Amino acid sequence: MKIIFAGTPEFAAVALKALISTEHNIVAVYTQPDRKAGRGQKLTASAVKQLALENNIPVYQPLHFKSSTEEGLAAQQELANLQADIMVVAAYGLILPQVVLDTPKYGCLNIHGSLLPRWRGAAPIQRAIATGDQETGVTIMKMAAGLDTGDMMFKTYCPIQANDTSATLHDKLAIQGAEAIVKVLETEETLQTYFANREVQDEALTVYAHKLSKAEAKIDWSQNAIHIDQNIRAFNPWPVAFIPLDESNNLRIWGSLLSTENAVNQQAGTILAIDKQGVHVACGDAKAVCLTSLQWPGGKPLNPVQINQTQKLQVGQILP
Repeated sequence: MKIIFAGTPEFAAVALKALISTEHNIVAVYTQPDRKAGRGQKLTASAVKQLALENNIPVYQPLHFKSSTEEGLAAQQELANLQADIMVVAAYGLILPQVVLDTPKYGCLNIHGSLLPRWRGAAPIQRAIATGDQETGVTIMKMAAGLDTGDMMFKTYCPIQANDTSATLHDKLAIQGAEAIVKVLETEETLQTYFANREVQDEALTVYAHKLSKAEAKIDWSQNAIHIDQNIRAFNPWPVAFIPLDESNNLRIWGSLLSTENAVNQQAGTILAIDKQGVHVACGDAKAVCLTSLQWPGGKPLNPVQINQTQKLQVGQILP
């Protein structure tokens, strides 16, 4: 089949790489415009664009597809001229109007990193960890005009481990998403079978995965230990959980686990112990969390041994 692929970050690039290895014809790749990145703020191509260029696939980077502008109409026509059988979308980052969804012969399929209708929206992987879900997965759906509202065609399942961060879970789901889309698109007949058996989402079960903000990554020691641990893991690798040191500097927390230290009658935020596991801190439920990777301003993330060597934290100290 003739496939258009639309995506931007590494999650999407894993799926594109899998499709490139099939006998399908990837006629074009759509991705976000190059963005400034790194300390030098140099214009950097997305992971999807880099992969497409390595495989000599034409790349398109329209700003939008709005019918209200000449640029949007031109982008719509450019896409239509490709005469694709199907368009595969994964973390693209642009809203696709109905006219675009209807352009390919079989419409557009989306690779979404949750078990829809749970966690529709921008941050499904992070919200699943932060909420304490035991399981997540990937849903392949036929795209509709609403936010992740399309009919579901195929699901994969992935248990969420106690040590999973958003980074580790992202990598697992990226692989599952790639395998799933290849399976759904095995042949044109396979695709038609999945279409015929697709399932409408139950709106009563809908939960939205709202976009992450830096502010919510600030640790609140009055919360219970389980919730704090979940947040630390959910906000790795972005926006990264933190403790404010002063008005302009934060101590970043990259890793944690639940502690067995006794925090009864201890003020939330009190450092109970510093050992080879990490820094044990009292939480609001008289239990504790162990911080296993810390990063001071201007430095690199440190493991428990390195944290101890800095002597920047002391037992009995109360963290803000």
